[in-house]
Amino acid sequence: MQSDLNEGNSKSPSGDLGVHLQNPIFKTLSTIADKNSTEAYVIGGFVRDLFLDRPSKDIDVVVVGSGITYAEAVGRKLNTKVAVFKSFGTANIKYHDLEIEFVGARKESYRSDSRKPIVEDGTLEDDQLRRDFTINALAINLNAGHFGELLDPFGGIKDLENKLIRTPLDPEITFSDDPLRMMRAIRFASQLNFNIDPAALDAIKTQKQRIGIVSKERITDEMNKIILSKKPSIGFKHLFDTGLLHIIFPQMAQLYGVEIIKGKGHKDNFYHTLEVLDNICADTDDLWLRWAAILHDIAKPATKRFEEGHGWTFHGHEDRGARMVPKIFEQLKLPLNEKMKYVQKLVQLHLRPIVLAQETVTDSAVRRLLFDAGEEIESLMLLCNADVTTKNEYKKTKYRNNFELVKQKLKDVEERDKIRNWQPPISGNDIMETFGLDAGKEVGLIKNAIREAILEGEITNDYKEAFNFMLDQAKQMGLNPVNK
Repeated sequence: MQSDLNEGNSKSPSGDLGVHLQNPIFKTLSTIADKNSTEAYVIGGFVRDLFLDRPSKDIDVVVVGSGITYAEAVGRKLNTKVAVFKSFGTANIKYHDLEIEFVGARKESYRSDSRKPIVEDGTLEDDQLRRDFTINALAINLNAGHFGELLDPFGGIKDLENKLIRTPLDPEITFSDDPLRMMRAIRFASQLNFNIDPAALDAIKTQKQRIGIVSKERITDEMNKIILSKKPSIGFKHLFDTGLLHIIFPQMAQLYGVEIIKGKGHKDNFYHTLEVLDNICADTDDLWLRWAAILHDIAKPATKRFEEGHGWTFHGHEDRGARMVPKIFEQLKLPLNEKMKYVQKLVQLHLRPIVLAQETVTDSAVRRLLFDAGEEIESLMLLCNADVTTKNEYKKTKYRNNFELVKQKLKDVEERDKIRNWQPPISGNDIMETFGLDAGKEVGLIKNAIREAILEGEITNDYKEAFNFMLDQAKQMGLNPVNK
């Protein structure tokens, strides 16, 4: 199928598309292609995003012949550096705010034990056939005689109109050849709010075990892109329904289900987690805060108990969940650094503001929360607000109104007492020097007593008050200052 993009046969508004084609880079690419008697096409995600009116700075160019030779000619014309990757047959140019990748048209075949293809030179049709989805197989001709013509052999435009993710080949073959495409199908469905073709969904279910040949890093990269989409629950429901989630992230899949004993059930923690995740996405684009939403109840299956006369409990799930975070991050090849500690801290503390919102808020409780949360207090409040998923509108309104009172109390106490990231006014060294002590139990007891007195509001966060309190505590322990 061929059509001129400027004839209005595409879904994309012709004005928007014309703006992109008028970018001087396309004229340069066209001129050099004709000068070197090379067939050149813009292909893939950039073309797809033109039709979806989505901004894109990454341009993929496929040529019939050597992509590297063509890229080097473009680099000379633009007077810019060309990064060449000979083993992959690709080259890359960064030009202003654009990143342009060049590759020769190719056809691929696969072995059953690897997602790395055996690559041969091919035609444009071969190259389009190897693409993962029809919406990513669209190509625009760059040669002057056919400039702007669309080549859409698999009905990608219609799939864009129908909001459908579909494979050019039999999906069983597509996903068996490169199992990462199963994750990509779900990722695009989540990012674009598209449906996945039923045949492709069935193929993911039957080919799901093939995901085992894909590296954890590549899988998690796709999962992070799902998490960063506008409504990640779309992707996670597909991951669960196809069985992929049970393989790549079993702890999350274990949240699913409701158990009923003596007529008492609990909420389905899998769908609750997805609701919390979607809720927090309305307030933040931060990947790690979204991960905290995913993991906040991760230990509920392990802590679930039925208590006679009370019902279901999940005592200590926040502590156990926090202990699970490092293992999950290691399993998924997520960074074991301050990002992990940030998520762990939010999982550990996620119940604290909820408890405050249910009862009278004391200055002492607020000071302790500020002390424990530190710089993460705003993130914690966002997580807790997202965690209110009750269908009872009265309860939801009550909780959220109470959260506003808690937030105001946090602000008032912090302005007065300066507890966030607080360091006690009396240090361990101060105590040792004052009483001639070595590091040990007595120093710890005095230091903890000063901290508790400040957090309880018995003394203010002031050096002089803390010093006098220290003297009183030491006297009760039979200690005297060395200078008296």
